[in-house]
Amino acid sequence: MVNYRRSRTPGATYFFTVNLRDRSARHLVTHIDHLRNSFRDIQLKRPFKIDAIVILPDHLHMIMKLPDGDHDFPGRWKAIKSHFSRTLMKEEMALTRNKKGEINLWQRRYWEHQIRDESDLRNHMDYIHFNPVKHGHVKSVMDWPYSSFHRYVQSGLLERSWGSDELICSDCGFGERFAMSYLNCQILAMSVIAEIVSTSRVHHFMRWP
Repeated sequence: MVNYRRSRTPGATYFFTVNLRDRSARHLVTHIDHLRNSFRDIQLKRPFKIDAIVILPDHLHMIMKLPDGDHDFPGRWKAIKSHFSRTLMKEEMALTRNKKGEINLWQRRYWEHQIRDESDLRNHMDYIHFNPVKHGHVKSVMDWPYSSFHRYVQSGLLERSWGSDELICSDCGFGERFAMSYLNCQILAMSVIAEIVSTSRVHHFMRWP
């Protein structure tokens, strides 16, 4: 049996993919307000920053920045998932429990990747924001409401038409190809990263629609 070890670097930035157990379910968008509240409640108790996020019906992608000296992202994800699950149970949603007493809503494991540098951050942010188009939910990035993309547009860091001119990026390291705007990949994305790492603006991106 493989002994899987997660990266544990204090104060690091991570990309996550977190899935529902039932990949045909739509709980994350049909109960988006409950999901928002779960994130906000845990952020108040165990702070972290959200540099980018997208919520799809059955899974989500997020870039999380941990506080200096703190490496406990597993504890935060456990708390977020548990908070959301318990909220749906209170809404009398028909959710079952496994033999360990856990609610069968989320997949137990999730994908995490420690962001290495600004280029890696840029690629993962582009992947997050383009994901609804990649999965065929919308034709334009701007049309998907549950994404931090709208905060970047409101702040003037990305244009509303971002992602409309497609270029397949085959070496971005996600295990699948996805479309990106050539202009954004070469020019706009670097200005976004420079803005994010500035201490005067990073806190703004903790919010998402």
